[in-house]
Amino acid sequence: MATSNPAKTARAYTPPPQGGHYQNVLLAILFATFGFVFFDRLALNYLAPYWMPELGLDHSALGILGGIPALTWAISGLLLGVLSDRIDRRKPLIVICAIGFSIFSAMSGFVGGFASLLLLRAIMGMFEGGVLPLSQTLMMFSSSEKRRGLNMGLLQGSSAGLLGGIVGPLVTVAMAEAWGWRSAFFFTIIPGLILSLLILLFVKELRLGKKGEAVAPEQQMDPPTSAIALADRPETFGAALKNRNIILCVLIAVFFITWFITTQTFTPTYLAEMKDGWSGGETAFALTGVGVGWVLWGALVPAFSDRFGRRATIVLFAVIAAFAPILIMNVNSPTMFFFAMALTYTGMGCFTLYMATIPAETVAPRVMASCLGLIMGVGEIGGGFIAPWIGGIIADSYGLDATFWMCTGAAVVVAILALFLRETSPILARRKGLAVEGGGAR
Repeated sequence: MATSNPAKTARAYTPPPQGGHYQNVLLAILFATFGFVFFDRLALNYLAPYWMPELGLDHSALGILGGIPALTWAISGLLLGVLSDRIDRRKPLIVICAIGFSIFSAMSGFVGGFASLLLLRAIMGMFEGGVLPLSQTLMMFSSSEKRRGLNMGLLQGSSAGLLGGIVGPLVTVAMAEAWGWRSAFFFTIIPGLILSLLILLFVKELRLGKKGEAVAPEQQMDPPTSAIALADRPETFGAALKNRNIILCVLIAVFFITWFITTQTFTPTYLAEMKDGWSGGETAFALTGVGVGWVLWGALVPAFSDRFGRRATIVLFAVIAAFAPILIMNVNSPTMFFFAMALTYTGMGCFTLYMATIPAETVAPRVMASCLGLIMGVGEIGGGFIAPWIGGIIADSYGLDATFWMCTGAAVVVAILALFLRETSPILARRKGLAVEGGGAR
């Protein structure tokens, strides 16, 4: 009876490089992929002034439709994070996710009413949810230490801001004006399938070893450097659930995603209803200010955290983000609105820190994707699904201004919670003369 050769099997896998040219290739592909996830997700909001009258839907329906992808993101993000850790595979799961969300986003253009749109957006969210925890796990292990925060911030914050916040409103509104709102959804399948092919061809598989499985030395990936000692990093998912940083990151996710998804869901409609005299082009231009802030702060905030610490960074920029909903209500010039959003939409830079960098520097590698999926999942349920639904009810009962005040309050809560985080930045720790453990390219 033939038996496999363990040595030959071991040599079949080569770990992806850490640092160097590969981190740039990986960043470019994952940047485009996650950015296009947000293009798909936010297209519904930008097109709301067009499809809401045609389908006869109100603000409460918009809140539910804006939130349903968050619910299914939450489920799939947690399940795929855990699954990837269990089977020790990431690349094929991302490919499947990219193909799936592209197809079901395009199918949104065929809907005839609330029920069909709700179903398709829910399925789309199931495919989108795994992209972030899987991508950030790949990015964490292939980044040099000095670029870790920047790379992860570009992947999660700037990518979504560029494609979802800047390109999104310009392209979707232009297509809606020219060919109808359904055409914008049909378009989404093309770039999604191209990105799936790029992942298949150029992204290298990352294997960290299953629990209890011996990994050959040449196949091992060093755990990320961190101010937290290796012995203090939870080795199991159960232990991670009791960790202070993980608990705080989960809570921060709920309130910061409330700030983000609720403002994103209702801002296009607010501008259309409350800003008298703004044309479709002026509204699209004003909304790109959100995208500019998203791109700018998505890179600068994580880079800032490398120098000044993760905890202080979240506190500072959450306070600034609290002013964004207030300015949405009070700025009446499209040009001033653009600059107000570009300067205060800082929260998206913080997302990378509490949803990826801090937990990745807190727990052992083998439970990293599971923890990232947990934080994103709970945050999406509370802040992405329940919050905009409540925001829609509040808007119908008390007006849209009350909904935006809810968003401001959520950002203030984030700043308070972040004060209790345990610092993880290895660069800041070294500057203070503290011990840093972990390895990998610098």
